[in-house]
Amino acid sequence: MSIGFRVLERTAAITPELAKAFDEVPVANVSDSMFRMTSAGSQLRPYHAGGRRLSGAALTVKTRPGDNLMFHKALDMAIPGDVIVVDAGGDLTNAMMGELMAHHAAALGLAGIVINGAIRDLDEIRQLGLPVYAAGVTHRGPYKDGPGEINVPVSIDGMVVMPGDLVIGDEDGVLCVPQAEAESLLRVALDKQSAELEELGLIREGKSDRSWIDRVLVQKNCHFES
Repeated sequence: MSIGFRVLERTAAITPELAKAFDEVPVANVSDSMFRMTSAGSQLRPYHAGGRRLSGAALTVKTRPGDNLMFHKALDMAIPGDVIVVDAGGDLTNAMMGELMAHHAAALGLAGIVINGAIRDLDEIRQLGLPVYAAGVTHRGPYKDGPGEINVPVSIDGMVVMPGDLVIGDEDGVLCVPQAEAESLLRVALDKQSAELEELGLIREGKSDRSWIDRVLVQKNCHFES
């Protein structure tokens, strides 16, 4: 086995049912439930139209910047509901994917694609509607020489994604939820969502309690001019 140029099998993955359940919770609420300590960075933005949510099991790809050979191999390995996560080092010199690969992914029934790198054929990708998150756009195409790895841990701006982990995304960005903790985290995130909806109702009725602000200021020894 050659580290840096290898194709591995994924041994476990989040279930489609559990992944789908996260569609009911904003990514921001899930992030808050993880103490705001995990992020793929603000550079990963949605490039698809229609606000379609992303939620599915990660099939990870680590590749040399500007080369999409192993990304193509991952497309051949993916199953419906997967999210292909490509760590291309954040390089924007060459696009890792264009309309042909996007259409192929959609035809396969993938849940979406996350690329720490660039894409091209933006108009077509927007019209297609497949959830696609990337770090930028360029017209320059990729090379297909390798090396790269499939189904290995990848890191995007400090966010570690393991094969089979849950990957979710909305207009705020992308987040990885470790597979083993997804079920318990969903319950916490749903509780937070419920609390926020309750507070929203109080705000609309003009009954929101803002006294917590002065309490925190006093605790922090803030000076109030009398």
